[in-house]
Amino acid sequence: MSWEVHGVENVPEEGSLILIANHVHAMEVILLPVVFPRWINYMAKQELFTYPILSSFIRWAGAFPVIRQGVVADRRDTLSHALSILEQGKVLGMFPEGKRSGDGVLLRGKAGPVVLANEAGVQLIPAAVTGLDKLHGIRELLKRPHVVIKIGKPFMLPTVKHRLKRSEMKLLTEQMMMKIAVMLPEDKRGVYGSS
Repeated sequence: MSWEVHGVENVPEEGSLILIANHVHAMEVILLPVVFPRWINYMAKQELFTYPILSSFIRWAGAFPVIRQGVVADRRDTLSHALSILEQGKVLGMFPEGKRSGDGVLLRGKAGPVVLANEAGVQLIPAAVTGLDKLHGIRELLKRPHVVIKIGKPFMLPTVKHRLKRSEMKLLTEQMMMKIAVMLPEDKRGVYGSS
């Protein structure tokens, strides 16, 4: 596999950041830390921690489990852990689509990063990865697919002093996802493409 990276200069050397990226393949969890100039602490679905080898790797990489179908206390613990990473001035990595898009077309985003950014008052930084949708096994790796990673400029969403209403979450999530979409080819922007 070969890759090219654009926008590394956009990454602030220090300070809290939420890295948001599209999610096409599990390889993003490996590729993004290789090209991103700062350590990324990922949120990862709890199911990934049930595989011994994978679990060891993702724990080493600073990932922590997200219980997606858990009770309120589980969600509160996840939020608390994520906020503590941001309070320490670190980078929190999130895939706002919530699952992989096998064909590389951007799925509708979820509000998690918006809620965290509002709560912590931190910047988000978008990344767009293309080319991984061609990876469906070892054979494709041998064909050396070309992957392009674009890192955009950090941005702040409008801060809301009260608890976010559903309509506000939806609007801010759309704004956030557009930052990823504009870095993707038009045919990969999905619901965030030009109408």
